[in-house]
Amino acid sequence: MARYAVSDVRTALLNLCLTQLREQIGKLTLEQTFSSRDVINKILLKEMHGVCHSWGVEITRVEIQNLLPSPDILQAMELQLAADRQKRAAILKSEGERTALENSADGKAYGLVADSKARRQSIEELAKAEARRSILEAEGTQSAIRSMAKSIADMSGERSGTKSTDAALQLMLMNRYMQAQEKLANSDNTKVLMFPTKDSIPITYGNIEHILTK
Repeated sequence: MARYAVSDVRTALLNLCLTQLREQIGKLTLEQTFSSRDVINKILLKEMHGVCHSWGVEITRVEIQNLLPSPDILQAMELQLAADRQKRAAILKSEGERTALENSADGKAYGLVADSKARRQSIEELAKAEARRSILEAEGTQSAIRSMAKSIADMSGERSGTKSTDAALQLMLMNRYMQAQEKLANSDNTKVLMFPTKDSIPITYGNIEHILTK
């Protein structure tokens, strides 16, 4: 006849199993309770075998076949699932808004950089064009002075030199002065016309005649 350290082995095993089960479930969340049956089975087997061995009983297998939570627990589970769904929805919405803001900021930054580059290139092109215009204008002025100096030298029967170049410069200054006076006279603004004298410009009409007939 088998003899055990407890009088009612079946009841003792049931009470031990329920006690250990409650302890393990208390350590888990509701979701983990229903998804970790294998883990719970192994823990129960280890704990019950250690206790029952002193009773003269050997436990070789423990299996939880079904868990039937109370209505309160079911309601709590439903609330928790709803809260989790709302939380995940809020997180997804927040991440979507953040991504949209980041994309918008990146787009604006890219637009500003592109606009800045375009403005800089435009300024550089304008500066290059102005530099080329200045060079061409200077070359044209130089060529005109040389041509005028040669013409003056030919008219006076002298070789081109400093005198003819000075005379050409005086003629060009006179021409520029007259052009400025013409623009001023044709403008819509109130104006005061300044006619040339010996004191206002370096050359007068008499000087021009003297240069050309000398």
